[in-house]
Amino acid sequence: MDYTLPRTRGQVFEICVGAILTQNTAWPNVERALRNLKAAGALKPAALLRLEEPRLKEAIRPAGYFNQKARKVSIFTEFFLSRRRAPSREELLALWGIGKETADSMLLYAFKIPTFVVDAYTRRVLANLGMIRGGEEYDEVKRIFEDRLEPDLAVYQEYHALLVEHAKRHYTKKSDSPGCPLCGKFKSPAS
Repeated sequence: MDYTLPRTRGQVFEICVGAILTQNTAWPNVERALRNLKAAGALKPAALLRLEEPRLKEAIRPAGYFNQKARKVSIFTEFFLSRRRAPSREELLALWGIGKETADSMLLYAFKIPTFVVDAYTRRVLANLGMIRGGEEYDEVKRIFEDRLEPDLAVYQEYHALLVEHAKRHYTKKSDSPGCPLCGKFKSPAS
């Protein structure tokens, strides 16, 4: 993993737009939407805001929920253009359509602020290992990692990426009993 990325403000913006577009969809769909935005010359903040709404919606259609996501991306873009410093988590959460997972993804991957990201993959792995029951609030699961790991950008990015890769290899949405090589190896703090 290249921990030096992003190197430019444009790359920061692209990662943030990707974090919004990935809500409730698979990454390959987001990649198609990002390619469409780039082809339309709208993967830069000012250019995106100049893009007519129907063209924006059509460009991001592959990512699903394109009506809502067009609004979310536009609101975030105006916010992004209004500042030159990294936002706080609270500032991001105050934006319409930005939830905790999206805010933490932006902070960790775009703004290089060590904050742990909890996603469906993280929850699935922890639940199947008996480390959580499954109904915990986002911040409760986040604390499991942040209470045990020093806040380090590379460690948080790598740990999150490994959880995602592990879940993709060993878990399916339809199976609560995956062929996970880690199952049975941990004592359950959730019991």
